[in-house]
Amino acid sequence: MRDPMPLTEMKSYTGRQDIPADFDEFWDQNLSQLSSSYKYQLTPMDFGLPTLDCYELRFKGTNDATIYAKCVFPKYQSSIPVVFTFHGYMGQSPDWSDLFQYPAVGYGIVAMDVRGQQGKSTDTQSVIGNTVKGQIIRGAIAGRDQLFFKDVYLDVYSVIEVVAALSFVDESRLFVFGGSQGGALSLVAAALNPRIKRVAVFYPFLSDFKRVLEIGNRDEPYDELFRYFKFSDPFHKTEDTILHTLSYIDVKNMAHRIKAPVKLFTGLEDQICFPSTQFAMFNRLTCKKEMVLLPEYGHEDLHVHVNDSIFNWLTGFEIVDKTQLD
Repeated sequence: MRDPMPLTEMKSYTGRQDIPADFDEFWDQNLSQLSSSYKYQLTPMDFGLPTLDCYELRFKGTNDATIYAKCVFPKYQSSIPVVFTFHGYMGQSPDWSDLFQYPAVGYGIVAMDVRGQQGKSTDTQSVIGNTVKGQIIRGAIAGRDQLFFKDVYLDVYSVIEVVAALSFVDESRLFVFGGSQGGALSLVAAALNPRIKRVAVFYPFLSDFKRVLEIGNRDEPYDELFRYFKFSDPFHKTEDTILHTLSYIDVKNMAHRIKAPVKLFTGLEDQICFPSTQFAMFNRLTCKKEMVLLPEYGHEDLHVHVNDSIFNWLTGFEIVDKTQLD
């Protein structure tokens, strides 16, 4: 089923729920509680590559979780700009070989595994309620402080801080990109950490939960929302409370915090992260922004023209109006 909202309406749509009055206070307080000195291990990986330095990064996240990331940097280079990338829901960071294109043009790349998914980051959270289908609803019954994605968002902030402090990294040139969950986390990275200078995302997840319920989207990533109500609250007595709690991790509510330029790619055939939910985030952005509509694309792998556009824009290898990047 395509998004039932007409495109003309999407262009001014900003979502079904207002941002909580204490949203910024909540996130600023959580950030202030993070350690200013991270304990981490940067372990060299020897792949016999003469032009690249590869590392496994591990650091302590909230709730004593261990967060893992793959890092690849050009060898014999200082003041390295870095691109952070985040994987899709229930996935893991790309293969090492998939990360080598950025160092080839002088950029480092860091790919973080989300805790509790398929990669090497650990998940230590103990919660009340259903965790059978996924992690959006995880902790929601106990309240916003127990939300699983609250900790993931803090991991995103922290991996940027750890890498920015490395002696060979140029902390003034840090960028992010990703799709689906990775797109959501890229937006979160820029919203929570002002070190991020440019954001490229495609079909971001975790936006406009009320709209998702209205449409009736039961595809795998959002199915847990519907399972919660079906099995735990079939009369929707807790809907307002649950949706208010989830509003603290709703990426459309992060939009006003983003200062870096954003380039968003949206497939109009997307039946998982419906276009209207993406517009809800995009229309709240107050930074320099551009949305690229892809009429033939759904929630799927991007192909060469789109991937080249993302790569070129992030690394500055296309002609751009520099006034848009101030």
